Amino acid sequence: MKKSKRNFIQVKGYTLFIYILGGIMKKIQVTSEIKPLKRVLVHRPGDELLNLTPSTLEELLFDDIPDLASAQEEHDRFTNNGVEVVYLEDLMAETLDANEGLRETFLEQYLSETGCEDKEILAKAKEYLEKIEDTKEFVEKTMAGLTLKELGLFTEEDLHEMVVGKSYLAINPMPNLYFTRDPFASVGNGAVINRMYSVTRNRETIYCDYIFRFHPEYKGNVPNLYGRDNEYHIEGGDTFNGNETTLLIGISQRTQYEAIKVLAKKLFFGENENKIEKIYALKIDENRAFMHLDTVFTQIDYDAFTYHPAIIKEMEVKIITKDEANNDLHIETASGKLDEILAKALGIEKVRLIPCGGGDPIAAEREQWNDGSNTLTLAPGKVLVYKRNTVTNEVLRKEGIEVLELDASNLTVGRGGPRCMSMPLEREL
Repeated sequence: MKKSKRNFIQVKGYTLFIYILGGIMKKIQVTSEIKPLKRVLVHRPGDELLNLTPSTLEELLFDDIPDLASAQEEHDRFTNNGVEVVYLEDLMAETLDANEGLRETFLEQYLSETGCEDKEILAKAKEYLEKIEDTKEFVEKTMAGLTLKELGLFTEEDLHEMVVGKSYLAINPMPNLYFTRDPFASVGNGAVINRMYSVTRNRETIYCDYIFRFHPEYKGNVPNLYGRDNEYHIEGGDTFNGNETTLLIGISQRTQYEAIKVLAKKLFFGENENKIEKIYALKIDENRAFMHLDTVFTQIDYDAFTYHPAIIKEMEVKIITKDEANNDLHIETASGKLDEILAKALGIEKVRLIPCGGGDPIAAEREQWNDGSNTLTLAPGKVLVYKRNTVTNEVLRKEGIEVLELDASNLTVGRGGPRCMSMPLEREL
């Protein structure tokens, strides 16, 4: 499967070149969380996972060290679901190849954002990366990070002085990259390119920023609705397309209310046309278990959501609309039960809430931790979920949902589910 998929991408890369010559541009088209998924962006886990160590897990936001080969096999199964798949690493390589001098510009910016202040390390890292001739290999290496040994700064003598718990990385890897949902969000025909909560993850946004600005298929065709250099942090796991005119965004550990207001002004008063008229900002608990809105609920059908029972309590919501008369935001504060808020936001009479864990508190806590509420909806009533969440999956089936299961015990240790690992670029309208 892996070989055929890689061949497909290579062939497709050639086909894309023909499209470019013909003047056909790719677009972002996402106005829903459930309409049939046509095109999705992912990142196949790479050597960045090999640079995880027990001493760096907390800093790099992982709970354990996954087995790379197994994680890649799991990810290959994940992408084999009849949807057109494009890879972050491929698009970035195509971007650099298509623009003379851009690789050098990117490298300088990449190095400046590493957080490394050691001039010797930075000089050796630049020299090391410049020697990589193949562009895709170069891109993947920037994702994987660099070790002191690779740069010749760790010798055999140093091995005898090695200290357990000390980092021997020269440049940190980006192991969270396979959670492509978070660096940006597709909204209508635009991309909300984010500023991430942690320094560790904010570096990831450089790839989508370059792709949407410079890739021949997307250049000039994808409005940036936020921007990675903004002061306030916002992440894609908190952003939901309710419908063509409505967004739902979580106020969470990873997304600030101030960021939502900045986004709202860009949507309502910016130069780029869009159809968003209302934003529902939902406040959830600020902890790692509830890090994003999509860790506690996701839409799975026109009127159905899976959710964690702990959020069914009274919720506070900010309803943001355009105050055209004053060229400002109109903000209404309200509260209510989750089902009431969602029904109002979607403009339907009522919604079905299907609990993670099927009403069992132990199962709910266990399966929510393993992303039981983080579903990727392929089409209305058809979802991709982790196989291990057996209680939740059975409840979904009883509710008439078509459930596709993914066996992915290695991918889960990064604390993200099928929705986290996928960024829709195009859904049917």
